[in-house]
Formats: sequence, structure tokens, C-alpha cells
Amino acid sequence: MYNFGDIILAQVQFTDTFEIKTRPALVLFEEQGNVVVAGITSNIKMKGIPLTKKEGALKESIIKLNYIFTISEKMIKKFLFSVSKEKKKLIKAELIKKLS
Repeated sequence: MYNFGDIILAQVQFTDTFEIKTRPALVLFEEQGNVVVAGITSNIKMKGIPLTKKEGALKESIIKLNYIFTISEKMIKKFLFSVSKEKKKLIKAELIKKLS
């Protein structure tokens, strides 16, 4: 069972190719074996919410709230860590802005 704010490593299929790579992602919610996640990139020039080494990331990264997708729970390779309550509040606020 995964919860909002969990950072995981998962197999991700890219939208522009059929290639599948293992990448970090932020869990938004999980329901009936499906997990809705936001992609994470180490390209810190991209727009999004910063995720730092101090918070647990392997590299300075960006949570991309414009890259949300659903994966099967079976595609998750590893739980890494959970973001702080403050970071969860920031993520929720940014998602609400995008949905408004």
C-alpha cells in the first residue's frame, strides 16, 4: 500500500517511445492496484517542485506535476522515502492551482 507523498522507483513507459525505464516518482494516490504518480526528473531546469538531497533524493530533482500517469502496483520496484508534511502541503496547493 502506497500513500500520498511516497517517493518510489517504478518502471515508467515514456509517452514518445515504447521504452520502459526505472525512474523515481511521487505517489499521488493508490486504488485497487493502480497507483497514480507524478514523474520526477533530475533536470533541475524543468518547472516543478524541487526535491533535494537533504529531503532524501539521490540527486537534486524536480517533481513534475505536469507529468501525471497511472501505473500498476506491480511496476513499483522500491519504496525510497516520504516527503515532509510541508512538502505535501505545497504539492497539494500546486495541484489545486493546476486543476482550477
